Amino acid sequence: MSISIFELFKVGVGPSSSHTVGPMVASRLFGEELQNSGRLEKVHNITIDLHGSLALTGKGHATGTAVLLGLQGESPELINTDLIPDMLKQIIRSRRLSVMNKHPIDFIRRQHLRFNYDSCLPEHPNGVVYQAYDEDNIVIAKATYFSIGGGFVVSKEQIHQPQTPAPDRYEFNSASELLALCHTHQMTIAELMLENERQHNSKSEVRRGILNLWHVMDQCINRGCQTEGTLPGGLNVTRRAHTLYKQLCQPGRPDPLAAMDWVNLFALAVNEQNAAGGRVVTAPTNGAAGVIPAVLSYFTKFVHRNSMGELSDNIITFMLTATAIGILFKKNASISAAEVGCQGEVGVACSMAAAGLTAALGGSNKQIENAAEIGMEHNLGLTCDPIKGLVQIPCIERNTMGAVQAINAARLAMLGDGQHRVSLDDCIRTMKQTGQDMQAKYKETSQGGLAVNVIEC
Repeated sequence: MSISIFELFKVGVGPSSSHTVGPMVASRLFGEELQNSGRLEKVHNITIDLHGSLALTGKGHATGTAVLLGLQGESPELINTDLIPDMLKQIIRSRRLSVMNKHPIDFIRRQHLRFNYDSCLPEHPNGVVYQAYDEDNIVIAKATYFSIGGGFVVSKEQIHQPQTPAPDRYEFNSASELLALCHTHQMTIAELMLENERQHNSKSEVRRGILNLWHVMDQCINRGCQTEGTLPGGLNVTRRAHTLYKQLCQPGRPDPLAAMDWVNLFALAVNEQNAAGGRVVTAPTNGAAGVIPAVLSYFTKFVHRNSMGELSDNIITFMLTATAIGILFKKNASISAAEVGCQGEVGVACSMAAAGLTAALGGSNKQIENAAEIGMEHNLGLTCDPIKGLVQIPCIERNTMGAVQAINAARLAMLGDGQHRVSLDDCIRTMKQTGQDMQAKYKETSQGGLAVNVIEC
């Protein structure tokens, strides 16, 4: 399968899929390579060089922490997020790091972890280089990895010679191909996606996996609603979800827009958890992790009725449909803000959520494609300019806007018959071109926009 739902949606750790999840995965891959090649016991020191956006905003995105814990064998989906601060303190205080939790080496953070602010590797803005040395200070292993968005990681060899995955049963590379396949085989987009997933997992396994993703999303919302305090990083951003939750739970006069307040709350809760380094689902990235959970929670709590069938079936339809749209952006443009700005994160999440909601509402395939196009069209050119390199301002509020916009896009599409002038394929091409034309300072480097025009303290 080219891209599975369980690759696009991954259980991970905040605050960033590109800058936290990806680097942790890369470090673990390097550690596994040392172990599998029999060189682990010969390692005396390891240096880690962060380049491009990983260096420029790495401290705000906890990239340094991620690469160290990845070398110790931790993985984003399994790490105990509550123990991360203590694990980091232990490495710093002891000046020791246990590679793959098996082989202790000396590790001085300032000496062995280097942020190369003026260097960007040519292949991708998010590059990290690992070098392992023996006791004679001779390099015995070296590897370069790129975190290409959404927690996806590729090696230098893979990025120069990309592997050709086995084709899906119903292979598609554009929205027009997807619609044509669905028409030919008389399937919904969700049904087609399920058949592709079933190439590697049984139907029950796919369903169980999707519902688990939703469970993690829902738990993230709940935890965000219950947690108070100030977010880490130095901006002194106060969590708002808990206060808003208490306000919305108070009895009062009917408000026709109350549902929108709850949508805002759901997105805030997720992204505050993400900013605090909590457990989230990349959807399709951490920076945009609140959009899809907020819209899906809106559907489950405010829209779904017994007459619409089993709720679990609707959730699966939503997620599979959203995945199809995410695959199109991943294949034909990017979901990395370092490459194309926030249009590749919140913009893509908005498009995916709009499509998923339309499908859950019973919309046709053409209406789904229309909703996805509307969701992206009005996010074109969206920049990534996090203040202090933290996934807080404007990222947290931006997820609320993306969620509300996705709902509106779905409603607009449902009011029409699916016919529209700008196709989703046109919009994806435009998004890619816009990202290529966008100046680097507006693409997750914190060198432009709000990041330089707002005083940090």
